[in-house]
Amino acid sequence: MSRAMQCRSCLPWGSWAQLCLAGSRGTRGVSVCAAAVPGPAGRCFLRKILCTGSISLPRGCVRYQGGSQENSAQPGSSRPGQSQLRNVASSGAIKKHQKSLSAWFSHQPNEERQFGPSFSLDAVHVDPVIRESSLEEILKPSPDLTIQNQLQQPRRKVISLHNLFDADACGRQVKNVVLYGTVGTGKSTLIKKMVVDWCHGRLPRFELVIPFSCEDLSHSHAHVSLRRLITKKYQHLRDVVPVLEASNLRVLFILNGLERLNLDFRLAGTELCCDPSEPVPPSAIVVNLLRKYLLPEASIIVTTRPSAVRRIPGKYVGRYAEICGFSDTNLQKLYFQMRLSQPGCSGEESQDGSSAEQENLVEMLSRNLERHNQITAACFLPSYCWLVCTTLHFLYFTRTVPPSQTLTGIYTSFLRLNFSGEVLDSTDPTHISMMKYVAKTVGKLAYEGVMSRKTCFSEEDLQQCFEVEMKTESELNLLEVFRSDVFRFFLSPCVQPGKEHTFVFTIPAMQEYLAALYVVLGEKKTLAQRVGKELSEVIGKVSEDVAVVVNIISKVLPLRFLPVLFNLLKIFPRYFSRVSGKDRDTIAHTMAEELFKEEDYYNDDVLDQINSSILGVEGPMRHPDEAADDEVFELFPIFMGGILSRRNRAILEQLGCSIKNLAAFEIAKAMKKTVIRKGRRGLPPSELMDYLFFLHEFQNERFTAEAIRSLRAVNLSSVKMTPLKCSVLASVMSTTCHEVEELNLTSCNLDSGSLRTLFPVLLRCKALHLQLNSLGSDACKEIRDLLLHDKCVVSSLRLANNPVGEQGARYLAEALAGNRSLSQLSLLHTALGDAGTEAIAQHLAENQHLQELNLGYNSLTDTAALRVVEVAKRHETLDKVHLYFNDISEDGKRALDSLRMDRDGVRALVFLTAGTDVSDYWSHILNVVQRNLPFWDRERVRQHLTLLLQDLESSRSQTANPWRKAKFLRVESEVKKMLGKLQDGSL
Repeated sequence: MSRAMQCRSCLPWGSWAQLCLAGSRGTRGVSVCAAAVPGPAGRCFLRKILCTGSISLPRGCVRYQGGSQENSAQPGSSRPGQSQLRNVASSGAIKKHQKSLSAWFSHQPNEERQFGPSFSLDAVHVDPVIRESSLEEILKPSPDLTIQNQLQQPRRKVISLHNLFDADACGRQVKNVVLYGTVGTGKSTLIKKMVVDWCHGRLPRFELVIPFSCEDLSHSHAHVSLRRLITKKYQHLRDVVPVLEASNLRVLFILNGLERLNLDFRLAGTELCCDPSEPVPPSAIVVNLLRKYLLPEASIIVTTRPSAVRRIPGKYVGRYAEICGFSDTNLQKLYFQMRLSQPGCSGEESQDGSSAEQENLVEMLSRNLERHNQITAACFLPSYCWLVCTTLHFLYFTRTVPPSQTLTGIYTSFLRLNFSGEVLDSTDPTHISMMKYVAKTVGKLAYEGVMSRKTCFSEEDLQQCFEVEMKTESELNLLEVFRSDVFRFFLSPCVQPGKEHTFVFTIPAMQEYLAALYVVLGEKKTLAQRVGKELSEVIGKVSEDVAVVVNIISKVLPLRFLPVLFNLLKIFPRYFSRVSGKDRDTIAHTMAEELFKEEDYYNDDVLDQINSSILGVEGPMRHPDEAADDEVFELFPIFMGGILSRRNRAILEQLGCSIKNLAAFEIAKAMKKTVIRKGRRGLPPSELMDYLFFLHEFQNERFTAEAIRSLRAVNLSSVKMTPLKCSVLASVMSTTCHEVEELNLTSCNLDSGSLRTLFPVLLRCKALHLQLNSLGSDACKEIRDLLLHDKCVVSSLRLANNPVGEQGARYLAEALAGNRSLSQLSLLHTALGDAGTEAIAQHLAENQHLQELNLGYNSLTDTAALRVVEVAKRHETLDKVHLYFNDISEDGKRALDSLRMDRDGVRALVFLTAGTDVSDYWSHILNVVQRNLPFWDRERVRQHLTLLLQDLESSRSQTANPWRKAKFLRVESEVKKMLGKLQDGSL
């Protein structure tokens, strides 16, 4: 009977909403499951074996029902194996076994160490909800997959991991347990925690635990005995194994990933075996252990995906248990609290600041979960909770970005953690990898959604992508397995009101990743391309054989046209390979078009979009009737570039998704014609940040260097430059050493740490804009080191509207004394005061290159202003000093007005007038006021504008020249207009 006929948990093809998904029944709105509480490691010990005097009955007399054993053995005499086992225990064999298992199972995968601090299972672990199930429950069709139906499902009994072997409802002892769950529910992690608990004495029910990976067993084809299998993997047990059968030792076998094995419980398929020393195939050992024909006293726990549950006949199973994930938001919050609050999570920064940031992240995430957003449905799967924490660590606590630290790398490694090269169905002859199947089917759905700019998919959409091309029984069986085991990992019911019967990608960014993978793998083909490829492969396979036959025939018969005809036929595969090479151009063109879409120019950059999707957007929630914003898919081209990086291609190769080096090379070559050319255009700041992030994700140093050399000006104003973005900017800019004409980092939330990260980039910038960044004295210390560096080329530095203060001014004064490149320095509105200005004046004489100095709006009095001007008179190059909006008296104004460029060599910009004429710089001063008004004290600005107006009126009354009077009236009207707008709040 085919699997399509056997699988009763999946419904007929007409309804995609009625899917049998592990964890979908009764897994919402449940009480919190007890979490594994961190604590001191329990002491490892072996329980003393007592001589109970029990006599074991022959195997044929022991009764089993559904894997549950009747307690029919009666007390009797002691067995001779007890004393021998006691000697083994005293020798510490099992203790060595515990130590070895603890070291192995406590080991975290590479992804844990690579994308954040590594945590032990004892430090960070929350048990998912486990619910008792039954074979009837598994085979029963599911209701519509909606959030409402999940909440209304009857709750099944919750059972803890340590109570899985408790007696069943009929009082029978449970020996065989099947623990099943869909991909991502945490089966492997739960088993690791179980083993670690036993090693630390927290699982006293069993005196010996022997774990086996069914994946390892599936790769072994040689016959082997159970004893040899155990001692081969666990050498410490070589003294325990010989007495394993004769003792009363409570043994637990763990068989992880049963879906990897093809088991045959028919006697004709797998013979009976009761001797642990008899060599048989590994699958026969598993079958006889589950039959209770081999080591009947042993307990067995099997983990598997839902589609493989039916491989074990129900009569051999004492309890079915389903892992339901984090089906309550309290479990999700607990996980995030434990994971994000670990001491090593935030790196090496100060503990106080990092701790506050960690607490803020947890609080924002908790509020977003309480809104029952889509992220709540996503974090139902523990694996997605890991992805959320890893992404937040990447966004907030990344200080440097080595090549391995990319967003695409996080998603690729996340898929490896969950799929690790598994085949979708071990019984299918094609042995297609699970990830390859996902890329071809779910990737197609994701791509079509990106192209049509939609994130919600109806049943019809799913049918178009999954069912249209079903041709064979094998394809139908594969689809059934996918629906049962994998579907919920990628797609879940939408939580938005009115869209309950539609599906969305569990994590929004996963849609863009899979769409990118679908395109880069070359799965996006037209009908002509698919037919041409198949025809080319057929012709290529038979061409050599036919060539031999034709050559023989042509020598015997005078058929000269045959070789010519066949040679023409052989041209087709070569021609098709050239035509298929155009696919690379298409991929490059798609990448460029999506990367530089003008309708996305003024969105937030992609890193901020990811942050908002996880932590939510603070403020009032959108009304259900309010029109939604257009969907944005700016990560799609970035993921395309990231997937082409060498490291990600190597990981995808392990998952069965091969991208050849030649294909990646040709795509990169084609991209130079489009991506770099479009990147030269002036891009808005957020779009430029996306472009830089794309170059970082692409991880192609030669390509990045050519792209960066074409950028002479980099404008990132108003982009929130987090440590990650600063690291990305520094990383991509480091691929070249060319000078940058202008770097605009105005209002980018920079601090001293940001300047340290960007130090190599800042050295090469001629014009540097750092206004509106709250840069204090610590940052000025970094700027001092920058300006004193022998490779510094900064000629224009703008620090307006930063709290530099007196101490910061001292650092800058030291920098002025030793700098050889700076010609323009703006310290407008930097809280210098007289003391800070005096410090600058003292070192100004040592500078030989400064031409313009802006000290406006710094509360300077006459003394400080005149002191700076006196130094400027003697300076060789300084010819302009800005002193407007300071506390300068009428006497000071008259002294400054008397300065003449031809006589004193310097001009002071103080007021809008110059004696009895209008200053040449009046429009410049008013423009400066208008640009900075949102950041200045409005009352103080109003007072200064009033003084300027009075000065204009006074100077106008002192001149009789009608031309000058007209100029005064024009400037007065501009000042009055600005005062009026300031008063009514329109400016």
